[in-house]
Amino acid sequence: MSTKEEILINVTPRETRVAVVENGVLQELHLERSRTRGIVGNIYKGKVSRVLPGMQAAFVDIGLEKNGFLHAADALYQKPPQAPYQTPPQALNQTPPRALNQTPPRALNQNTTKSSESVKGSLSIQELVHEGQSVYVQVLKDPIGDKGARLTTQLSIPSRHLVYLPYGRDIGISQKIDAPKERERLTALLQRLMVEHDLQGGFIVRTSAESATDRDIIADMLFLKRIWNFNIKAMQSAASVSLVHEDLPLALRALRDLAHDDLEKIRFDSRETIEKAKEFAAELMPKVVDKLESYSGAQPLFSLYSVEQEIQYAMSRKVSLNSGGDLVIDQTEAMTTIDVNTGSYVGKHDAEETSYNTNLEAASEIARQLRLRNLAGIIIVDFIDMRNDSHKQKVLAMLRAGLANDRVKINVTDISPLGLVEITRKRTRESLEQVLCEPCHVCRGRGTIKTVQTVCYEILREVLSEYHRYKSRSYTIVAAPDVIDLMLDEEASSLADLQDFIDRPIALQSDPYYQQQQYDIALS
Repeated sequence: MSTKEEILINVTPRETRVAVVENGVLQELHLERSRTRGIVGNIYKGKVSRVLPGMQAAFVDIGLEKNGFLHAADALYQKPPQAPYQTPPQALNQTPPRALNQTPPRALNQNTTKSSESVKGSLSIQELVHEGQSVYVQVLKDPIGDKGARLTTQLSIPSRHLVYLPYGRDIGISQKIDAPKERERLTALLQRLMVEHDLQGGFIVRTSAESATDRDIIADMLFLKRIWNFNIKAMQSAASVSLVHEDLPLALRALRDLAHDDLEKIRFDSRETIEKAKEFAAELMPKVVDKLESYSGAQPLFSLYSVEQEIQYAMSRKVSLNSGGDLVIDQTEAMTTIDVNTGSYVGKHDAEETSYNTNLEAASEIARQLRLRNLAGIIIVDFIDMRNDSHKQKVLAMLRAGLANDRVKINVTDISPLGLVEITRKRTRESLEQVLCEPCHVCRGRGTIKTVQTVCYEILREVLSEYHRYKSRSYTIVAAPDVIDLMLDEEASSLADLQDFIDRPIALQSDPYYQQQQYDIALS
């Protein structure tokens, strides 16, 4: 079955939302608000505020509320910024003569590159940075909760097919490009082009380059050349602790990172944004230009594709499966747990078949929910127990197949004897729940509140405690209506016994604005 994939881009003055829809089903949602725009990819001139040898890390002030975190593994010795091209600025769009004596960069067999200045882990953090030092850093992860941004000094500038590393010196090929001949073709092409265009630094070849032509790769190189030379000027004149380079807005990043040749179309509901997108695509990815469409229908774009409804479902703890089973997803600071239940599904033959069919359907839905909710870190999936080893392997294969299209780095373990599967998914930004929701001010994020009876007994104990401390003449209890009603009904005898014991009048006052756990005791 062929996959029909579309990208929907909804733009308002307050926020931009990007939805990836496959065969009419929402798979991914990306959201960027103008007041809290993400900073991943931004380059800053920062100042080292503190070096922690015990953690092999440093904190860097980049002008945000919390200092960024720079680990030694992400810190490379940094020379002053200089143009990676000997070509003068006025000749950026011209092809320079072939540099025959230039040594081509080395090719790597993985999708990472080594630095020409140091090898990761070979230098301590004290040898790389010191307090008060100015450094150019790039944000790897947005600030999440109480944690500051994760930083690196290995700067990178991405384009459609390539990632340029100014301080690198090697060529890395995406691991998802697994055909040996294609890897050799791309490596040889990059080596030749870097010599011909007199380029310094290193490159990572992205997965989208697998079907790219020589012309596409050259266009990307020229684009990166212009961006980096512009950044050079900004870095050389930047004030201490300031933004040097800001990544593209979400609508254009979606074109750069999500669009591909098999995409059906990309629909915008903003004329201004689609015009910017056409200019961007014409320069960097001309094959996509014809797939850009403007939407001006009466019904909102996201409502037309039922995306709004899917977003509401993504906020729910429980996910229903078509068979009648369900998933229960609990997200905590330490990990996310997903429990698979048969629910109302009873199967047709035996318990093993019921468990297998439910787990098989759940595996596919779990893969979608991870992408949709952007769940990351450690994820534990509790599948329904299965005795048949063949069934276990098929469920695991279904899960891995569903996760194969995930754009985020992900690892999946085998099913444990307890029926658990551990998944690790790289965290680069906040989950959908963290972006759209906040902890309940009543339960403070616990997900539960005290019962009315618990609150009632707590109040009675506190009245007795206040009597022993102050010997006041009277007491007034102000609480939520449900609590007061319980005191006047089922717990009326308990209240009367307390009044007799302390020999003081106790008045009750119901306040509809009080939450169930909230109360006050006034003394007079």
